[in-house]
Amino acid sequence: MVHEIEKRNTAQPVEFRASDTGAGVLTGYAAVFNRYSQNLGGFVEQVAPGAFNKSLGDATPVIARYNHNDDFLLGTTEAGTLTLTVDGTGLRYDVELPDTTAGRDVAALAKRGDLRYSSFAFRALDDDWGVTDQGFPFRTLLNVQLVDVAPVNTPAYMDTTAGMRSLAERLHMEVDEVRITPVEEIRSLLSVEKLPPESRAEPESKDGQSETHPTIAMLRRRLDMVQSAPVSR
Repeated sequence: MVHEIEKRNTAQPVEFRASDTGAGVLTGYAAVFNRYSQNLGGFVEQVAPGAFNKSLGDATPVIARYNHNDDFLLGTTEAGTLTLTVDGTGLRYDVELPDTTAGRDVAALAKRGDLRYSSFAFRALDDDWGVTDQGFPFRTLLNVQLVDVAPVNTPAYMDTTAGMRSLAERLHMEVDEVRITPVEEIRSLLSVEKLPPESRAEPESKDGQSETHPTIAMLRRRLDMVQSAPVSR
């Protein structure tokens, strides 16, 4: 299965310091752990602390690009000009800016305080879905393949189609159906998904065998059963 590339932004300060080589060193947090995102078009999202462990452990090649643009390459892990570390805050990057037009431009913007956002591009390898305390669907990124980190000018519109597709797969629905389904029903269906098997009262198919991958209709039947079940006292 080919996982689509997704991008997320964070409003963490981007710091600049001078160095003896190149145009200076840029430091920022591409991702912050356990913090809910903005509304991503029907759901919110957070990054689990272990989400980048596999990429870093496997020494997956990662690049730093200004605004995710190939024309503005700033550094790479393979060349040792980009360093990635994980701490209690999130995924930190330190990139030695090159003595190129792109590097000098980014250095000038950072020194003036114009760069205020960072971003990371990734492929989601494992995620989980639940609901917030307010009953809003939320996604937790558990394991991602890191593609790049980037200082960016503004938190531009993020294409969250891949995230919606993940939710649709979890609920055995089409993406378009998820988009038009009321949030209240999405929340209820996710709650049913979280129930232990013995609480789901899963119907059997016509041949007498339980279905391994329930359809949306079956999830809704489960929801009806749960809601209509007598409350024990």
